[in-house]
Amino acid sequence: MSADETEVVIAGHICLDIIPELPEGLERIEEAFTPGRLTALGPAAVSTGGAVANTGLALHRLGVPARLVGKVGDDLFGRAILDYLRRRGPRLADDMTVAPGEASSYSIVISAPRIDRLFLHCSGANDTFGADDVPPRALQGARAFHFGYPTAMRRMRSRRGETESLFRAAKNLGLTTSLDTTVPDTASDAGRTDWADFLRRVLPHVDLFLPSIDELLVMLAPTHAGAGQPGGLVSGTMLADLAGRLLEFGAAVAVIKLGDQGVYLRTTADVSRLERMGRAAPGAADAWCGCELLAPAFEVDVAGTTGAGDCAVAGFLTGLLRGHSPAEVLGAAAAAGAASAEQPDATSGVPTWDDLRGRIAAGWKRRDVAIPLPGWTWNDDRTLAVGPNG
Repeated sequence: MSADETEVVIAGHICLDIIPELPEGLERIEEAFTPGRLTALGPAAVSTGGAVANTGLALHRLGVPARLVGKVGDDLFGRAILDYLRRRGPRLADDMTVAPGEASSYSIVISAPRIDRLFLHCSGANDTFGADDVPPRALQGARAFHFGYPTAMRRMRSRRGETESLFRAAKNLGLTTSLDTTVPDTASDAGRTDWADFLRRVLPHVDLFLPSIDELLVMLAPTHAGAGQPGGLVSGTMLADLAGRLLEFGAAVAVIKLGDQGVYLRTTADVSRLERMGRAAPGAADAWCGCELLAPAFEVDVAGTTGAGDCAVAGFLTGLLRGHSPAEVLGAAAAAGAASAEQPDATSGVPTWDDLRGRIAAGWKRRDVAIPLPGWTWNDDRTLAVGPNG
C-alpha cells in the first residue's frame, strides 16, 4: 500500500487465534475443563487476533485504508498470519516484520455464547517488538496512528520510554495518536509495572485512549478490579473519575469500553488540546470540547466476544476520520463492536461503513444500561446519555 493511500497505521500486537467450537449448553467454562474428562469439540475457527489484525481488518472492512505493522516469527503460525492478511487485502502484510528464529504469537480462545471469553496465550515475537519496528517511513502520509496492547508486549511495557518515544515520534509527524490496552497479566512482570506512571508518561503524546473498564481498573484502581464484571460496582461517578485522571495525564479524549453496557466518552475542556490532535482532529473542536456521553450497547445474538473491543476502536476511528459528531462517533464504536460479536471471530461480522450506519438509522435496538448514572440526562429515544461533566 502506498503512503498516499493510507489513512491509519495500526501497530502493535498480532497473533493467531484458534477458537474451538464448544459444546452447546455450557453454563460455566469450567464444565469443559474437568481433569480426566474428554470434551468433544466442533471445528475450530482460525483467524488472526490482536490489535493489529482486529482493528486493522475492521478498518479495512469499514472502508478505511490501513497499514498493518506487527511482528511474527518465521514459523508455521507466522506464515498463517501473513497468508490470512493477504487473502483479505493483497498489500495488508507488506509492512509486517518476520523475525528469524522467533516464535509467532498465538492464542487459544475459549469463547461460548453468554460466557465471557478466556485466553491461553503465547506472546512470541510480540515481546521483542519495539519502537524501531515502526520506522518513520511507515507513518508517512497517514492521518492517524493507533497502537494496541503494549500491556501484553514485554519490551514496550518494561523498557522505560519505549512506548513514549514511539508516540512522540508519531505526534512529531503530525498524526493523531490512539492507544488501546489489554488487562495486564498480574502473574507476569506486567503485574509489577507501575501503570499509573506508565500512563502519566505516555498519555501527553496520546490523543485518544480507548481502554476497557476492566483494563483501566487493574491499571489505576486495582482494589476495584472486577467491578466491571457482571454484578460489579461501576457507576457514572467512577467512570467520570477514571476518565478525569486520563485527561489530567494528558489525553485529549478518553473512551472506556463497557462490554454489554456500551461505550463511554469524556473529552478535555481545553479547546487548544483538541486542536493539537493532528491530522484527524475534529473539524469543529468546540463540539468535542468538554463532552461526557454514554452510548448503550446494541442488541445482538452473541456468537463470540473475541475482538469486539478492537472493532469498537475501529468504529470510533472511522467516525472521527469521517468528521462525525461525538455522539455519532460513539454510536459507531458501539455498533462496530456489536456487529463483531455476531460472529465467533473478531472481524467477519463487521460490515461496510454505509451498512453499519444504515443499520443504526433503521432503529437497531439498544440494550438497557444497568450502570447507575446519577445526575445524567437521557435523550428521548434512550440512545445516548449525557453526563453532568458534559
